[in-house]
Amino acid sequence: MIFKRKKYDTIKDLFGHKQIITTTAIRRVRKTSLMQQISNKLDDDNKVFLDMESASEQLIFDEIDYNNFWNTLLPFGISKNTKAYIIDKVQQIPSVVKTTKYLCYHYGVKFMVNSSSSFYLKSIFPKSLAGWKFVVVPFPLNFKELMVFKSVELSFEDLLEKKSKRKIKNVFEKYKTYHDKYLEYGRFPLVVLAESKKDKQWLLTEIFISYFEKNVKCLTGFKQIKGFRDLTLLLLKQTDSNLNISKLASVLILSRPTVYSHLYFLEHPYFNSNLKSYSGNIDKDVSGASKVYICDTGIVNKFAMVDERNLFENAIYNNLKSYGKINYYQNCNGSEINFIIREKGIGIEAKTKAIKQHLQKTERLSNPLKLNEFYMVSKEFSKEKNVILALNL
Repeated sequence: MIFKRKKYDTIKDLFGHKQIITTTAIRRVRKTSLMQQISNKLDDDNKVFLDMESASEQLIFDEIDYNNFWNTLLPFGISKNTKAYIIDKVQQIPSVVKTTKYLCYHYGVKFMVNSSSSFYLKSIFPKSLAGWKFVVVPFPLNFKELMVFKSVELSFEDLLEKKSKRKIKNVFEKYKTYHDKYLEYGRFPLVVLAESKKDKQWLLTEIFISYFEKNVKCLTGFKQIKGFRDLTLLLLKQTDSNLNISKLASVLILSRPTVYSHLYFLEHPYFNSNLKSYSGNIDKDVSGASKVYICDTGIVNKFAMVDERNLFENAIYNNLKSYGKINYYQNCNGSEINFIIREKGIGIEAKTKAIKQHLQKTERLSNPLKLNEFYMVSKEFSKEKNVILALNL
C-alpha cells in the first residue's frame, strides 16, 4: 500500500514552476517511493523516471554535446517531447547537474532530482544554479504520518495553541501505546510498517549499517573510518547533551579539525542536528557548545540506550523541525528551555510528566526573552494550561 507523505503536495505544486526540484534526505525515508508516486500522478504522459544506480541509464549523461543529447536518448524511448525527468540518486553521476541546467534553460524541460545528502548536492550543484532550484527535505515520519501509515484515524490541530487545548483523557489512553512504540522503534517507514519486534530490530541495524556502507565508505574520502564510526556511536550516547569538541577529540584520538569535519558530514546527510544556543536576537546565534539530536529515536534506542528523558526530548525535537529553525536557550545559571522556534518566537520545554512547577519555571525563563508563546510537551497526560500532549504534536 502506498501512503501519502507530508511533502507530497509541496513537491507536486512545485512542478508548476520552471526551477529544478531537488529532494535530499537521509537514506530509507522512501524518497524513491515518493518520487515514483509523484511521477505516476503527473498529468503529462511525456515523462521519464531514471535511476542513476543503473549502469545503462548512466550512459545517457555521457554525452558531452548537450545539443546532441536528444539523439542519445532515442534508444531509451525518450524524445524532445519528454517534458519531465525524475532522476533518482543523482550523487552517483555528478555530470547530471550541468545537463539538467542546460535542458531546463534552453528547452523548458522540468527536472526533479534526488540525493541522500545535501553534502553532495552542495558539491555537485554549481553556484550558477542559484535561483534555478527548489530544495525539499522529506524527513522520516512525524507522529501524525506514523498514524497514517498505521491506518489509524486520529485528527491533529495545526497550530500549537490549538494543540495545547486538545486534551481528552480517553483518546490519550487509546493511542498512547502508538507513541510509546514511536519512541522505542523510531520513525523510519519500513520499521514502522514491520509487524514483529524482531523485524523492527533487524531493520534498524540494517539502516545503520547501510548508512556507513553507502554514505561513508563509498562516497567520502575519509581515511579514518573507525574514528568516524566511533564518533557516531558517541553522538548516539550524547543525545540531548552539549558537544565538547576537545573531549571528543581526546577520547577518539583525533584532531579537533577532523572531529569538526566528521560532524559537518554527519549533519548534512541529516543523521544528526546540532542546535545552537539562542541569544534572544532572532538574527543571531550564541557561539559556544551545541546540543546534539539524532534523526531517529529507534537508532538511538538500539545502539545507545539513553534514558527516557533524553529519548523523549529527541523525539520532540524531530517533530518540531518542520516549524522552522530551532535553537535551545540556557541562562547564566544553567537553567534552559529545550527549544526556541526563533521565527515564531515560541519556547517549548519537553517533560515526560508536566507539572505546574515546570510550567512556572518555563514561564520565568521565557519572560526575559519576550517570547510570543511558550508551551510544555508532556509524554504523560496533563490538563495544565499551555501543555501539549506528545501524541498531539
